Amino acid sequence: MTIDDPARPETAEPPTSTDAAVPAPTTAGTGTGTWSALRPLVLRLHFYAGVLIAPFLLIAAVSGLLYALSFQAEKVLYAHELEVPVGDRVLPLSRQIQAAAEANPDGTVTAVWPSSEPGATTRVLMADPDVAEGASLAVFVDPYTAGIRGQLPSYGSSGALPLRTWLDELHRDLHLGDLGRNYSELAASWLWVVALGGLLLWLGRRRKNRREIFVPERGPKSRRRTLSWHGSVGLWAVTGLVLLSATGLTWSRYAGENIDLVRSRLGGATPTVSATLEGAAAGGSTGHEGHGSGHGGHQPPAADGPDVGIDQVVEAARAAGVDGRISVALPSEGKGYVVKETDTQFPVHLDSVAVNPADGTVMDELRFADYPLLAQLTRFGIDAHMGVFLGLFNQLALAALALSLILLIVWGYRMWWLRRPGRPVARGAWRKIPPTMLLPLLAATALVAWFVPLLGLSLLVFLLVDLAVGLVTRTRSRDRDQNRDLTRTS
Repeated sequence: MTIDDPARPETAEPPTSTDAAVPAPTTAGTGTGTWSALRPLVLRLHFYAGVLIAPFLLIAAVSGLLYALSFQAEKVLYAHELEVPVGDRVLPLSRQIQAAAEANPDGTVTAVWPSSEPGATTRVLMADPDVAEGASLAVFVDPYTAGIRGQLPSYGSSGALPLRTWLDELHRDLHLGDLGRNYSELAASWLWVVALGGLLLWLGRRRKNRREIFVPERGPKSRRRTLSWHGSVGLWAVTGLVLLSATGLTWSRYAGENIDLVRSRLGGATPTVSATLEGAAAGGSTGHEGHGSGHGGHQPPAADGPDVGIDQVVEAARAAGVDGRISVALPSEGKGYVVKETDTQFPVHLDSVAVNPADGTVMDELRFADYPLLAQLTRFGIDAHMGVFLGLFNQLALAALALSLILLIVWGYRMWWLRRPGRPVARGAWRKIPPTMLLPLLAATALVAWFVPLLGLSLLVFLLVDLAVGLVTRTRSRDRDQNRDLTRTS
């Protein structure tokens, strides 16, 4: 991303030592003329987006950086709840659940995350009237003694605790609800446009050697050096930024609906294991179809009837190959147990089974390997955006991308400030684009604007602002000319 020379047209910038040898990119069959015609339009769009959308991107980057660091912060802040001394023998899950229920008699147990490694607590999730909607009350149980280590609200399939939940909501909607989600969707809608536009502008600059594309210049502070750092860091970060933009849009209010529709039409919806009991009332899942459970919801209380118990259910799941880090959703009316693997480290272990509570038999199995390819890629992308795909490496990569975006924005504004005063790229840049390219470009823009509504709406606002600025400029110029004529005649 680069706010590249917004103050003057391309022809106004004299060549320098880095603007001589390496030619600008060409389009097959058109030579350098196509890029020469297209560059002013890309530059103008990049400039307006960089100036007007950058504040939203900056908020998203800062909150995203804090979110990426919150995983490790939670391990420190909630160490008492998450860790216990390793004991001699792990107690049955049923005993641990009983201890959690006794500690919170007003809650209803909905799921259990058994201790996944020595020294880790078991997390018993409960529906509780005192917990915010969309979250569960997590009761942390010592698996060796059944002692209660604490109780905290827990949100989502990743089990975010209060610190990470607060930062996640800050990143998503600024704690403003649906109104605040417009900010994050606007940022995600423009991030890929600004990033790819900056990439084109950076690669399109002529320079002596290609090393200067990848490595920032050294030397005294100047606009030139700032541009070098801006372009080089943007080049290294562009792939990650585009992926963040794409995965971020999957959660958005408006573009997200279109993305879900396309995924469904292409057969890429996330399948779910069928836990419907034989003879249960219709309305439950009937097979591997539909969407997954998303960020988790509460199961209703278990129906009365025979139940072999959670310990035998877990054994049945392990015999079916569902082992390691797991979550166990307790049965609700007309449904059986659902045991899912939750290990998102690569290679992922995300198989799941449904178990009949009456006899402990496996009713249905769903292997991650059987997911449609698009569903697998969606899962990888969303988990990577959430920082849970590759653990610490994923979180550090997110932090690096967020920090890169912050620096790119700061450098962009600095270049704008250093170039003042100055006039922007001349209006009417679209007229220089050959019709054979202009018509497909307009069609693609209209399609993207429909698919990503906030991008299209804000692009229209940019156009209106640009027209208004042009009108004011022409009016002032005409007034100056009239005053000059009056002065000459008087």
